[in-house]
Amino acid sequence: MEPFSIHPDTTVGPVDLAVADLDRAEQFYREVLGFRQLSRADGTLTLAADGAAELLILREQPGARPKPRRATGLYHFAILYPDRAALAAAVRRVLEHEVALEGASDHGVSEAVYLRDPDGNGIELYRDRPESEWPRAADGSIAMHTRPLDLPALLA
Repeated sequence: MEPFSIHPDTTVGPVDLAVADLDRAEQFYREVLGFRQLSRADGTLTLAADGAAELLILREQPGARPKPRRATGLYHFAILYPDRAALAAAVRRVLEHEVALEGASDHGVSEAVYLRDPDGNGIELYRDRPESEWPRAADGSIAMHTRPLDLPALLA
């Protein structure tokens, strides 16, 4: 597979995650999602999109295990892509690496795909639709919904 870089206009607030194996996590976040390394020292890896400041901090905690599904804590963190083409490229990359998707939703105002990293941390890859495309009720209010995302259309 050819090298892949996450789109430079992709945004995610700084996220700090515990991982059991820093090398495995680095491989996933760099090769699958396209982040680039800013620094690595003392069991901590800092990643970013091209041209962006620190976005993701991975801290190795050997023996760390995913939290039980119904436990409190981080459900997932979200990575906002600047447009549909960038989201589609990211989803294609995930599928090429045979990472299982946990879901794909059309929320009317956005499109989202859900997966987990090798440590079980939930990740949402999404893009916001332009406001002019948002579904509206008769009174003009936003009429969000949750429907299955048409993945073949996204990837086309």
